[in-house]
Amino acid sequence: MKFTRNLYKSILCLAVGGVLRPTSTCHASVSPPPASQNSHNSSRSLEKNEQQELFLRNLEENYSHQPVFLQAVSEMATSLKPLFDSDPSGFYRKAFLIMAEPERVLSFRVPWVDDQGVLCINRGWRVEFSSVLGPYKGGLRFHPTVNEGILKFLGFEQIFKNALTGLPLGGGKGGSDFDPKGKSTAEIKRFCESFMTELHRYLHPSTDVPAGDIGVGGREIGFLMGQYKRLTNRHGEGVLTGKSVSIGGSYFRPEATGYGLVYIAKLAIERHGNKGQVDYGKSKTPISSLSGQNCAISGSGNVAQYAAQKLLELEAKVVTLSDSNG
Repeated sequence: MKFTRNLYKSILCLAVGGVLRPTSTCHASVSPPPASQNSHNSSRSLEKNEQQELFLRNLEENYSHQPVFLQAVSEMATSLKPLFDSDPSGFYRKAFLIMAEPERVLSFRVPWVDDQGVLCINRGWRVEFSSVLGPYKGGLRFHPTVNEGILKFLGFEQIFKNALTGLPLGGGKGGSDFDPKGKSTAEIKRFCESFMTELHRYLHPSTDVPAGDIGVGGREIGFLMGQYKRLTNRHGEGVLTGKSVSIGGSYFRPEATGYGLVYIAKLAIERHGNKGQVDYGKSKTPISSLSGQNCAISGSGNVAQYAAQKLLELEAKVVTLSDSNG
C-alpha cells in the first residue's frame, strides 16, 4: 500500500514537473509537509474540501457527455483524497487536475468497403493520455459502444495500471465503433488496413505502442501490422504488441494475462485468505487455497479461457463463463 501511494505521488509529480513547482523534490519518497505547516491544516481543511468539490464540479461541467470517464476520475480522486489532504500546498490536487486531461486525443474517419462494394464509414480514436513514464501503451478496441468518453476512461486507468508494473510505460487507449461481429475476414482486413492508414503516422516504439483489446485479437493485430509495414517500409519495429510469434510476437503472450490473473488470486488467498471465511450454509470455512473453491469467470475470450485452464490445473471449480450474449 505504501509503495502504491508513493508511486502515485511520483507520477503526479512527474506529470507536471514543467508546469507546477512542488514544495519539495518530486521522487517516490516525497516527504510530508514540514511541521510548521501542520498548524495550518485545520484552518485549510474546509478550503481543501471546497477545492476538491470545485475540481469535480468543473470536470462534470466540461465532460457531462462522458459519464463513464467522469466516474473513473471521480473514483480515483476519492481514493487519493488522503494524499490530497496531507498536502497543504494543494500541489497534488493540481497535478491530478492536469493528469485528468489527456495529452492528445486523435480522432479520424475510417472508410472501408464491404463485400457488396458499399462504402462504409466508422470513427476511429487514439487517446494518448500520458507519456510521463514512457511511450503511450494501451489496447485498441473495436466495438459498436466505443466512443471518446469510453476510451478516455480506459486510457486514464491505463496510466496507473502500467505504472504499477514498474515498467517505463505511459497510458493510452484507442479503437473504433466498428463492429467485427457478422463481418467476413476480408471486410475486417479492409477495415484494419484503413484504420492503420490513419493511425500509423502517430506510432513509434518510443512514442505509442498499441495492443489488442475487445474485438482486436491476433488476426486483427496481424492485419494492422502488415499495413504498418507496407506504409512505412520498415520491419521489426515494436509498434504493436499481441502479434503472432511468426511476426515477432512473444511466445507466452496468449497465456500471460489469464495466468497472471490466477497467480495473483492464488497469492492473495495464500497470504490473506485465512483472514476471511467462506459461508457454506451453517458452517464457515477459512480460505487457504484455490483448490476446491468455486470460481466465477466473467468473459469467454483469451483471458477467460487461459484463466479457466490455470484454475482447473490448480483444482479449482470453474462455475461460470460468459460473453455478450450471457
